[in-house]
Amino acid sequence: MADNLSQPFDKSAMTEEEKRQISKEIRKQIVVFALMIFLTIMSFLAVGADIIPRSFAIPFILLLAVIQFALQLIFFMHLKDKDHSWATAFMISGIFITVPTIAALMLLIGVVKY
Repeated sequence: MADNLSQPFDKSAMTEEEKRQISKEIRKQIVVFALMIFLTIMSFLAVGADIIPRSFAIPFILLLAVIQFALQLIFFMHLKDKDHSWATAFMISGIFITVPTIAALMLLIGVVKY
């Protein structure tokens, strides 16, 4: 009765087009992952090796962090896909609430003296 369970299937349930799409998506995610590793290495080198001036180090690292954040949202949280409008709306509203809150707290604590 269970003799044929160890044998592979003759055909996959996916079409050739679906297999190509999945393969293309996997390649994109690997490239984006490698890019994010490269951005992380760049930020470590910028601080550790004194490649860039100290006055530009923090804005440079923050720029790299924003790029990584956007890549993670788009590719690894699948916000680029269709039917993710509610998730996208909640992410954007969370960003618009978080950024002013952090800025206000920094001003109250005295980290930024303006």
